[in-house]
Amino acid sequence: MGEIFVLVEHRQGKIRDITYEMLQLGERLASPQGTLSTAVLLGHNVKNFAEELTTKASKVLVVEDAQLEHFNSVHYQKVLSSLIAKYQPPLTLIGHTAFGMDLAPSLAVEMEFPLVTDCIDLSFEESRLKAVRSIYGGKVNAKVSLKESKGYVATVRPGVFSPGAPGEKKGGMVMEPSPLQEMIDVKKFIEYIEAPITGEDITQAEIIVSVGQGIGGPEHIPMIEEVAKSLGGVIACSRPVVDRNWLPKERQVGISGKTVKPKVYIAIGISGAFQHVTAMQGSDTIIAINKDARAPIFGVADYGIVDDFQNVIPILKEKAKGMK
Repeated sequence: MGEIFVLVEHRQGKIRDITYEMLQLGERLASPQGTLSTAVLLGHNVKNFAEELTTKASKVLVVEDAQLEHFNSVHYQKVLSSLIAKYQPPLTLIGHTAFGMDLAPSLAVEMEFPLVTDCIDLSFEESRLKAVRSIYGGKVNAKVSLKESKGYVATVRPGVFSPGAPGEKKGGMVMEPSPLQEMIDVKKFIEYIEAPITGEDITQAEIIVSVGQGIGGPEHIPMIEEVAKSLGGVIACSRPVVDRNWLPKERQVGISGKTVKPKVYIAIGISGAFQHVTAMQGSDTIIAINKDARAPIFGVADYGIVDDFQNVIPILKEKAKGMK
């Protein structure tokens, strides 16, 4: 079996978190097969990225070309298909992002490989790829089996897999020549426009205090937001809170909201539906406060408090003041 490809996603001088998550998954899939997880880095002047990736991947394939300075699915597909033809990887992992979904379908069609998207787990069973996907808005997890093929393409949902700690792997670096011998102008990169963020960006917060419909009503939010600020954090919420217009959409954590990985995530009155948990389970420490001892959120929490949040918040508020 050939090495497993992990396509590196980078933008504006930074490797995106999904890359490290896929490398960890790639290592897990490659190890039982006695093969390698290989980071595939396409870009221009990306030597610093390549050196960083050697601590995470068994091998780093690098293709340098001025046409690869910015992501363009046409350029990426031509280069990646060339590498796949040469190395024959059994699986190519791509992030389930705007970047990945622009590239993965057309790449799979060109290579005549089965494609499975938005995966939350992957495995090889009897030489066939099996994938777990969330369907019906996260209510059901479906395990699907792909037909036998010499290669597969899969997109991986961000925030599902742990990126792992930097190691001392020092994998090898291999420079490959670019197959882009002439300018391709059917699609051009013009500029990168960052989506406007109103208020604080919850994806960058180290401490998040998140509320669910279990708090009863919006009148309790100011008190909880005060606690969040006392802890040096921000307030966020689950989807039912947004649906009730208690907090704006940009505060939503979940499949249809944002994926977060703070150092501390405090869930107050959140039951723990899969749609929410998937987007916050990568947090370093999860603390759940819920008066229902059977709430699913306790299944992923590091610490749990079974009580009415109104009994807990005043104590938490005093503790936060004491810490300051």
